[in-house]
Amino acid sequence: MTGVPPPALTDECLERELEHLHQTRHDTFLHGSEDALAFHTSRMLELEDEYLRRNPDRVIDARRTRHGSRELAGQDA
Repeated sequence: MTGVPPPALTDECLERELEHLHQTRHDTFLHGSEDALAFHTSRMLELEDEYLRRNPDRVIDARRTRHGSRELAGQDA
């Protein structure tokens, strides 16, 4: 594995790394080799897991849940 271990990253660096990986995901998916996609996925999951570990009480936008989205659209949840 390459890169700084996620627990060693500052909060700012972790968020920057996640932002970069999310920005490059689509291009890697469409045009990356199988190895590149596997590495990208692995690194992304490591960083996302670390972010969630550090931020267990993050605010969840109701529109980003199936129930909340249906409720806002006036559909039966």
